[in-house]
Amino acid sequence: MKDNREFDVIVYGASGFTGQLIAEYLAERYGVGEGLRWALAGRSEAKIREAACESGLSGEIPVITADSADPAALKEMVERTRVVLTAVGPYQLYGSGLLAACAAAGTDYVDLCGEPNWMWQMIEQHNDAARESGARIVFSCGFDSIPFDLGVYYLQQVAREKTGAALTHVKGRVRAMQGHASGGTVASLKATMTAAAGDPSILTRLKDPYCLVPGAEGVPQPPSHKPAYDEDIGSWAAPFIMAQINIPNVHRSNALQGHAYGADFTYTEMVLTGPGEKGEAMARAMAEPNLVAGDKEPQPGEGPSREEQEAGFYDLLFQGQSNSGDTISISVTGDRDPGYGSTSKMIAESAVALALDDIATAGGIWTPAAAMGEELLQRLQANAGLAFKTE
Repeated sequence: MKDNREFDVIVYGASGFTGQLIAEYLAERYGVGEGLRWALAGRSEAKIREAACESGLSGEIPVITADSADPAALKEMVERTRVVLTAVGPYQLYGSGLLAACAAAGTDYVDLCGEPNWMWQMIEQHNDAARESGARIVFSCGFDSIPFDLGVYYLQQVAREKTGAALTHVKGRVRAMQGHASGGTVASLKATMTAAAGDPSILTRLKDPYCLVPGAEGVPQPPSHKPAYDEDIGSWAAPFIMAQINIPNVHRSNALQGHAYGADFTYTEMVLTGPGEKGEAMARAMAEPNLVAGDKEPQPGEGPSREEQEAGFYDLLFQGQSNSGDTISISVTGDRDPGYGSTSKMIAESAVALALDDIATAGGIWTPAAAMGEELLQRLQANAGLAFKTE
C-alpha cells in the first residue's frame, strides 16, 4: 500500500531551524525530484517557502500545509507519504495528533523526541494500532538517542563476533563534545518539568531506567546520577543530561530485540571530566546543571551559525564486560555539533532508511537500533559523518 504513495518522505516542521537543516541535507544528498520523492510540510506555506528560499532550496520542492491541531489535515498529509519526519516539538505539546494519524494510516514515522513521559504514553496508546496498520514509529532519531542506542548495538555486534556472547555490563562515556543543547531540547525539558509539577507520577517514571519497557522490572542498574571515579578509564565522570532518555531507550532496544544483550543487562551513561582534583571538581560542578537558566538560553527556532555547526563534534566511548570477564571497547564519533548539524543528518538518514531500504521490521513503536540496526549503521557511516570503531 505504501509503495503507491505520492512521497517517500515528508519533512514536517520545515520552517523551523532544525527543519531547515534537514531539508538542506536532503537536497544536497538526494537532490530534488530524483531518487527520493520528498516534500516540506508545516502549518504555514508562506513560512515554509520563506525558509526554503533562505536556504537556497529549489522552488520545485512540494509544500504541504497541515496544522498539528487539525486531525483532518494531518490524516490527509500522512496518507500521501511512506514516512513522516517531524521536527516539531515539544512532542508532548504538538506531536500526539501526528503520531496517532501515522499509526492509524500505516505511515512510518521518525522524530527527535527526548521526552520519556510522552513516549511512554504513546506506547501505551498507539503501539497496538501501529502493529495492526504496519506503521513503524521510531522515536529519538537525533543525538538523543542514535549515537548511544546504536553505540551499544554496535558494541554487542563486535562482542558476539569476537566472543560469541553479549556483554552484560556496558557503560557509555562522553569523552569530548563541542556544541550546545538545542532550543527544542530546552523547550522539551521545560514541558516535561511542567507536566511533572502537575503529576508527581511522571517524576517517578523519569527515574525508572525501564520506563519505556511497559511491565518490565529488570535488574537493578548502577547509578548514573552522581559524580564517580571510573577506575577502568582513570577519569572522574559526571552525570550526563541526555542519560535520562538514552538509558531508557537502550533498555527498550534490548527488550525489543528479545533481550539480545541479556536479561541481566546493565547500562550507565556519564561524561568524563578527567583525573585528579581538577577532574573531581569539574564532575561535582556538572552534577548540578543549570541548562535552562539565564537570559541566553536557546529558543525553539534558533541555533548556531554554520561555522559553529561545522566546528562541533562528539566522541563517545562504550566499554562492555561479559559475565566471563571479556572486555571490549568501541567509539562513536560525529563530525558536526550534536544538537543541530549531526542531528539533522541522523534523522534524515533514518527517514530515508525506512522509506527506501528493505527493512523487514514490522509495525509498532520502536527504537532506532531495534527498528533499523545494520541498515542505519551503514547509512550513518556512509552519509552522515558518524564513525563506529573498535578500540
